[in-house]
Amino acid sequence: MNGKDRRACILQLLADSPKALTGACLAEKMKVSRQVIVQDIALLRANGADIVSTNLGYLLKKKEEASRVFKVHHSDAEVEEELSLIVDYGGIVKDVFVYHRVYGTLKGDMNIRSRREVKKFVEDINCGKSSLLKNVTSGYHYHTVLAENEQVLDMIQEKLKERGFLAKLQDYEPIDFWSKEGKEERYEVPVL
Repeated sequence: MNGKDRRACILQLLADSPKALTGACLAEKMKVSRQVIVQDIALLRANGADIVSTNLGYLLKKKEEASRVFKVHHSDAEVEEELSLIVDYGGIVKDVFVYHRVYGTLKGDMNIRSRREVKKFVEDINCGKSSLLKNVTSGYHYHTVLAENEQVLDMIQEKLKERGFLAKLQDYEPIDFWSKEGKEERYEVPVL
């Protein structure tokens, strides 16, 4: 295994590990000396990996991600605008789901991060024989949105509300849909 492959493997081991990994442990797994691991860690850090040294070993600092579920409602023609609004303000549209009173929760993964991906999604829907999941529930649906922090989610929520896409939650909906503020207008759904 060359150095580049070894460093990629070390990075993957650190990412997958729930606890710190010692230099000796990494050296044994990679079949190299501990000094080679120290050099590899230095190169990984120089290339932007956020690796922390602790008294228990090396940890890859995991990026904190905030998430929130929004209930939205709009026409088919407004799908691109809605998804673009979310990604333009720094969100990732993780999924779409609906709560159907007979079928229960129906969900589809999306993982849309950019306008390019929004356009591809809209093109795929327009070219295919399938329709939007939201149409099963008269346009009402939910998106789990990921962002760097809660402030980004707050901004996305405000923009969705300004645009009229945010929908009020109903008493029959299956999860505790009350917003953080506990107001009567219930818009966001905390992820449980």
